[in-house]
Amino acid sequence: MKDDKKIIIVGDRVLIRPDEERMRTSFGLYLPQGVESKEKVQGGMIVKVGPGYPLPDPNSMGEEPWDKSRMEPKYLPLQAEEGDYALFLRKAAIEIEFDHEKFIIVPQAAILLLIRDDILERIQDGLDEESES
Repeated sequence: MKDDKKIIIVGDRVLIRPDEERMRTSFGLYLPQGVESKEKVQGGMIVKVGPGYPLPDPNSMGEEPWDKSRMEPKYLPLQAEEGDYALFLRKAAIEIEFDHEKFIIVPQAAILLLIRDDILERIQDGLDEESES
């Protein structure tokens, strides 16, 4: 994405750059042929995440809506992070094009699993230690 334009993702949504290679993800995750032929599941890299689920302000009880003394909104953060690989339900996805590039917006509830580089490194380190002993 270009620096002169900014995308702000709201709420519990994530912006995903879809994986064009459908049968095997870049992380080596194979998707069964039945799943792919029906296009129920798709994968891609997470580019941006929203702030999360909005939490109610406990101090706002009885305040007037025009009162300026409100606190900044608070959010419960999402599990998804920028740089994660996500496998998600295609029916919940919305496809967009921004700066001639295709992206998908998905609510966190539609994400089935996340693959994170640091998790892969820890798994690999554990496998290396087991093979040495």
